[in-house]
Amino acid sequence: MNSNDSSADLAYLSATEARRLFEARELSPAELMRAVIDRAEQTEPVVNAFTEQLFDEALEQARHAEDRFLGKRGLTPRPLEGIPVATKEKHAIAGRSLTEGSLVNVGNTAAENAPVIDRILNAGGIIHARTATPEFSIATFTHSRLWGVTRNPWNPELTPGGSSGGAGASLAAGTALLASASDIGGSTRIPAAFTGTVGYKAPYGRIPGTAPLSADHYRGDGPMARTVDDCIAFANVLAGPDPRDHASLRPKLVLPAEYDAVAGMRVALCLRLGAYDVHPEIEANTRTIARALADAGAIVEEIELPWTKDDLVISVAGHFSTIFGALVREIEAQHRDQMSPYAAAFADTMALAREQVTYLDGLRVETRLQRELGEAMAPFDALICPTTAVPGLPAGDDLLGRLIVDGEDHGEPLWATMTLPFNISNRCPVLNVPSGLSSWGLPTGVQIVGHTYDDPTVFRIGKALERLRPWAFAPGHRPADASCAAIRR
Repeated sequence: MNSNDSSADLAYLSATEARRLFEARELSPAELMRAVIDRAEQTEPVVNAFTEQLFDEALEQARHAEDRFLGKRGLTPRPLEGIPVATKEKHAIAGRSLTEGSLVNVGNTAAENAPVIDRILNAGGIIHARTATPEFSIATFTHSRLWGVTRNPWNPELTPGGSSGGAGASLAAGTALLASASDIGGSTRIPAAFTGTVGYKAPYGRIPGTAPLSADHYRGDGPMARTVDDCIAFANVLAGPDPRDHASLRPKLVLPAEYDAVAGMRVALCLRLGAYDVHPEIEANTRTIARALADAGAIVEEIELPWTKDDLVISVAGHFSTIFGALVREIEAQHRDQMSPYAAAFADTMALAREQVTYLDGLRVETRLQRELGEAMAPFDALICPTTAVPGLPAGDDLLGRLIVDGEDHGEPLWATMTLPFNISNRCPVLNVPSGLSSWGLPTGVQIVGHTYDDPTVFRIGKALERLRPWAFAPGHRPADASCAAIRR
């Protein structure tokens, strides 16, 4: 396929531009949906981002959306009217499968929609596909015994990340305009970094979740998109209180569409977060982002944090082994033979952590780390740092030992991504935006970290970076279709 043809160009439209074309009657929702479906039929045999395709229903819904733009029957368009949205399979849709990538759950169906699904549907978004995750969303890659390997459209030998890997891969492949995601340890930001997209880890409670893990203050659901404007529009649909989630915040925050320039802002640059060994290309691309902000008039100062690997391990071990890890251990106790090796290994790790670290042990360290971040950020409006410490992770590898890429040892896989500290400090909003490209053939990402519940500031900086260093998926800046064809089986 020629990636410059008109069908691909339509599939790579931003949601914001698609909405403008709908309103101008220069494009119909059905035409856009057809282009996205055509693109999926070409790329999915290799990328494998989708667990379920709802194409027939989506085309019918697109025709109904067109009626709203034509003003038929007194109907008016809603915020996401006619936009193709891929949703993470773990975001339950009533009456449809709810397996979370596990053979253990084959045959399970959802009793009701997840809050984010209701928000998407009520806003007129069209769910045309559901996206893959690792088993139980516990990994920084995306493959499972149930769904196979999801590959990165930029370089199919590498993963799009996890756990929202199918979401990131679909956006990068041009098979969705928006995608729902979640984040308990980086599951939104890691795929966004590896796929050159925008991922928003909202502060805890901003976007309602599903019980019981909605009570886990490390996690949250959120949006992924190809542009900052699209991420803002999607976030405004997803945010707001829901009676099913006691932690969901009132009143609903509405992010503005326009922001002041960054001139005069004070931004902290932290390259290693105290504990990480950062690949030279990641450091170089992050410094390029810092220079772009400085050139635009921001005051950028490099800082370091006093965090150690031991601190981070104790904090997350106490937390995960008590809540999320305990949930996986319950399943593993009866169904280990059906689980992927990495899922069983995760259960083992959590069992060991439970013996060595109590929740109170972790909480003592966690609150110290939060204070150290708050004190370091106090003189600044925001902090920027890399999203990952390495440029990529291999597709299909369980990462149970060392991280080996092209024969090169990149250390323990736990330290390949730099997102967990901001789940520990999960009241901070964090926005991943692209920072450049690496020689590994993948985009790289930078995290924009805001003060607690100061969401607008991270979008202000993200919008500025999008203007200063454009990353739009234009014909000259897209995954090459030939890279997918090269490994077609």
